[in-house]
Amino acid sequence: MGNAAPFLFDVTRLVWRRWAGRYPTGVDRVCLAYLRHFSRDAQAVVQHRRFRRILDSRSSAALFELLAEPNPSFKPRFVSQILASATRSRVAGEGRLYLNIGHTGLGEEGFRRWLREADVRPVYLVHDLIPITHPEFCRAGEGDRHRARMNTILTTATGVIGNSQATLASLASYARSSGLPQPPALAAWLGSTSLPRQDATVAPASRPTFVMLGTIEGRKNHLMVLHVWTRLVQKLGSRAPQLLIIGQRGWECEQAIDLIERSETLRGSVIEIGRCGDHELAGHLASARALLFPSLAEGFGLPLIEALSSGTPVIASDLDVFREIGQGIPDFLDPIDGPAWERMILAYAEEKSGAREAQIKRIAGYRAPTWEDHFSEVDRWLTAL
Repeated sequence: MGNAAPFLFDVTRLVWRRWAGRYPTGVDRVCLAYLRHFSRDAQAVVQHRRFRRILDSRSSAALFELLAEPNPSFKPRFVSQILASATRSRVAGEGRLYLNIGHTGLGEEGFRRWLREADVRPVYLVHDLIPITHPEFCRAGEGDRHRARMNTILTTATGVIGNSQATLASLASYARSSGLPQPPALAAWLGSTSLPRQDATVAPASRPTFVMLGTIEGRKNHLMVLHVWTRLVQKLGSRAPQLLIIGQRGWECEQAIDLIERSETLRGSVIEIGRCGDHELAGHLASARALLFPSLAEGFGLPLIEALSSGTPVIASDLDVFREIGQGIPDFLDPIDGPAWERMILAYAEEKSGAREAQIKRIAGYRAPTWEDHFSEVDRWLTAL
């Protein structure tokens, strides 16, 4: 029952997110995709403070099954079925590849020692270097913590998977500036979750509607868009477009939240939707004039892919990663040029919008990256490792 699988998969992030009852973020969704792909060929790794264990095959299978689907009885089942096994487990790594997809534990004391003592060969997925390149958009101290994570990755990795060429370029730049080695690396675009093309339960919008999708946090640039909307309402009154802000509240976003909650000007024109299922989201995207994606920094950008996959135009920041994954389809703007965003939004709000129709024609040739594509590349690369 000890060592039967060729891979070791760290599920720690998924465990604590499920334990806390948190709604899955983009990183969580990537971890879940890896869980679905590798669960038959892997054993689980769990970490808790200084506690790190490889679970045996039976306990791993039970934990993978528990994590694969939302389960209201997660806590009692984890405690009764998994925790005792994890505390007494003494399974060895035996030189197997260890997949850490959620950056879990990389800055913790003792992690590197565990890699050596457990005899594992780590492969990491790097999502972004934003806490290092843009610390102003992150929690205080997150830059130092992320440097510790990246230092661990660069000095211990058997291989690194980047979610984009832009992310790997950022990692390589950091490695060069820090005098650290650059392990073998693969850029593999993340797959997208197919959304229903339409949802009849969502009523058509009574006026032109735009969508922002993602956690409300400083780098997502909600504040700039809310200032744009304030001007639109002041100029157009009830004829102003409507903005749907879909996403959980995050950090460094107090000013944006104040406007959403307290601005009389924006009341009725800006609607916040904290939780949104796939069917509801599909309906909102189907009725939107465009997805707005004005981020100041991103490692990837799943909302862009989800919108284009749904046939919804995208107005996005002019970021390298958006140009990479957007395949020449979205309209790109400087993320701090509010007047340019205002002009583009008004152009897209027109009933017969030439800019919007031109992008819809470009979308016709769009092929979304899939998880099958991603894992086809990853599997070949891991075999070579």
